[in-house]
Amino acid sequence: MVRKDMWKGYDENTISEVGIEDFLKKTTSRNRRTLKRLKKNPRLKKFMEKVRKIKEKDPKKIIRTQLRDAVVLPEWVGLTFGVYNGKEYKKVEITVKKVGARLGDFVHSTGRVLHSGPGVGATRGSKFVPLK
Repeated sequence: MVRKDMWKGYDENTISEVGIEDFLKKTTSRNRRTLKRLKKNPRLKKFMEKVRKIKEKDPKKIIRTQLRDAVVLPEWVGLTFGVYNGKEYKKVEITVKKVGARLGDFVHSTGRVLHSGPGVGATRGSKFVPLK
């Protein structure tokens, strides 16, 4: 048996038909609060309108944004976003599992730091180590 990706009872085929009212009932209170306050956040409202226009014209286009706190809506499933991490735009493809999360959750703003051994002069003992 093949396991299907689902979000609160909706699979990939039926999630695009979920209205915003039904989505608000099933999502978290933080997401409800954000989406109800669109008047106070005109950037987010404008971005959601931009996404709708691009989805109608060219759904394959990468939508670049710096709004990392935008809630992933069910109507965005199948779209690709370029989310800014502070340095570059990282590609995020929206799937059923990502609905209800924030765009910034999938793009880390800090990288992993790998330190090597100490250099010359880093410790007292390395002061007398010959370079070659």
